[in-house]
Amino acid sequence: MTNNPFWHSDTITLRPYPRGFHLITDEIIGALPQIREVEVGLLHLWLQHTSASLTINENADPSVRTDLESYFNHTVREDSSYFIHTYEGSDDMPAHIKSSMMGCEVTLPIQQGELQLGTWQGIILGEHRNQGGARRIVATLQGMAR
Repeated sequence: MTNNPFWHSDTITLRPYPRGFHLITDEIIGALPQIREVEVGLLHLWLQHTSASLTINENADPSVRTDLESYFNHTVREDSSYFIHTYEGSDDMPAHIKSSMMGCEVTLPIQQGELQLGTWQGIILGEHRNQGGARRIVATLQGMAR
């Protein structure tokens, strides 16, 4: 292994997704071919939005993502009379709450040019708005070059 520090940062713009939870692992890897240059390091992903989220979860069975959406819609209901922040519609404040509950960042280890996701793990975008639009993720790679 060489002893060459490696840093790379880029902003990835995701296409608009419908409301729900979406597997975006391939999009992230495709947008960051520099991952292959990292012998050992970390990939930090920071979602620049307050009404969407990032998480790591099941990558094989889409019913997991459907159940996540169902759970969060049940837990944080729209049209709750106590919500004041509804300027952009009934999904506005619930989207912010879901984003805070899930978080807007993940950090993944890299070894020998590959993300070290488990067999059944994937990077998931939680789109909590009915019309969320394109989403931006700041991706920062750090580590030692191969």
